Amino acid sequence: MTPLTEAAELDRLPEGKLVPVFPNGLPVLLLRRGEEVFAVENRCAHMGCPLAAGELDGYVLRCPCHDWRFDLRDGKFLDAPELSLRTYAVKIKDGKVFLGVP
Repeated sequence: MTPLTEAAELDRLPEGKLVPVFPNGLPVLLLRRGEEVFAVENRCAHMGCPLAAGELDGYVLRCPCHDWRFDLRDGKFLDAPELSLRTYAVKIKDGKVFLGVP
């Protein structure tokens, strides 16, 4: 099991906004929807573009470099699932967001 690392305070994550964090130095992108938080790698699977600058529509994030679309709930690239983003386990405890990152 991957150890959990504190990444953010839940009340500092705005609803429906992309928030880049760097737990253990890794570029991770957080999205909060209500009391649920999703965490994916903050680099496009295609060319490594930072996804935090992308356009969000619901749970779908469009890469700012080449318009690739990813579902942030599971990291899936909508046109070719084999090129999906890495996702990270999220645990919320005592108002803090912890991620399962290496």
